[in-house]
Amino acid sequence: MIYFDNGSTTKISEPVYEKLCDFLKNNFANPSSLHSIGFEAEKELIEARKKVANALNVTPDEIYFTSGGTEANNTAVLGIAEAYKKRGNKVITSNIEHPSVADSFKELEARGFEVVTLNADEKGYINLEELEREVDENTILVSIMYVNNEVGTVQPIEKIAEIIKSKNKNCIFHTDCVQAFGKHPINGKHFDAISVSGHKIHCPKGVGVLYLRKGVRAKNLHFGGGQEKGFRPGTENTGSIVAMGLGAEIVKRDLEKNFEKVKAVKEKLMTICDILPDVYVNGDSENGSPYILNLSFEGVKGEVLLHALENYEIYVATGSACSSRAKEKKKIVDYLIDGRGSSTVRFSFDCENTVEEAEKVIEVLKEQVPMLRMFQPR
Repeated sequence: MIYFDNGSTTKISEPVYEKLCDFLKNNFANPSSLHSIGFEAEKELIEARKKVANALNVTPDEIYFTSGGTEANNTAVLGIAEAYKKRGNKVITSNIEHPSVADSFKELEARGFEVVTLNADEKGYINLEELEREVDENTILVSIMYVNNEVGTVQPIEKIAEIIKSKNKNCIFHTDCVQAFGKHPINGKHFDAISVSGHKIHCPKGVGVLYLRKGVRAKNLHFGGGQEKGFRPGTENTGSIVAMGLGAEIVKRDLEKNFEKVKAVKEKLMTICDILPDVYVNGDSENGSPYILNLSFEGVKGEVLLHALENYEIYVATGSACSSRAKEKKKIVDYLIDGRGSSTVRFSFDCENTVEEAEKVIEVLKEQVPMLRMFQPR
């Protein structure tokens, strides 16, 4: 099996799996319980919070555990906007955000907020001059993704933060770092709010993190308990949180090594553009994230090619897993180059992938793409 769909989810790593199983079996108490084994569970929770905070270069008391990246994004966008609406009603995002951010901004618009959507260029970058023009004294929130989940464009995120604060020091800047966490350097001190997810870094599904810089307010979306300082009540998913703490520690330690390894895999697979005609890289082919390669194969439907590769036990995607069953089928690529989205396939890598796997995929593509083009109606 060749698994090139790590942007959708990653396989849980062996150390994280062992940690999770051991915790669930031997340290299963509720961390809010007052007895000794509850206290032991709480100590593990505290340690996990420290590890995640260290990976983001922030402090533990700024970390709030959630059920995943979607909840973290929803909470950041809706909670922050509601908390600061007396200060202004203008909010800014881009047209290539993850659905959990994009749909949250649609909800804000329905609630009467002024929503400004910045259009990305053909490589997936927002226009920094447009951003500078739009941020004003009425702007309370800007949310821009760090690494795009479909095309891998890496926004100049610290420059974006600088522009926002230079125009309005009170404007809150949130960034979705789900595809960046553990893969690209993140200095949380440059941002007001960050969303990350566990299952993108070889941890279990069902756990994520929202970082809120000390002093930043967000209105609760959940009620009914004192967990997470009352901000995100409910019994914690302690086993997965503890597992994520270990996972965060591992990816921070191995970040540079993994980056170079994955870069070699992506560069090898990109050579298919020189081997087959009418194959195009979507996003920035030179400066995009090495973890994501989005290709358009002209004359072939992306979903058809996906299933053709599946026959060879090669697993890829045609876009974001979170939007694969959505009613609207327009892909991020269509916002960059209209009409290209239907022919796209996203290959996404991790540290376990190899150049040899990329070579095998190239051989299958050399055989399958010309054949599929023969039968594809034009």
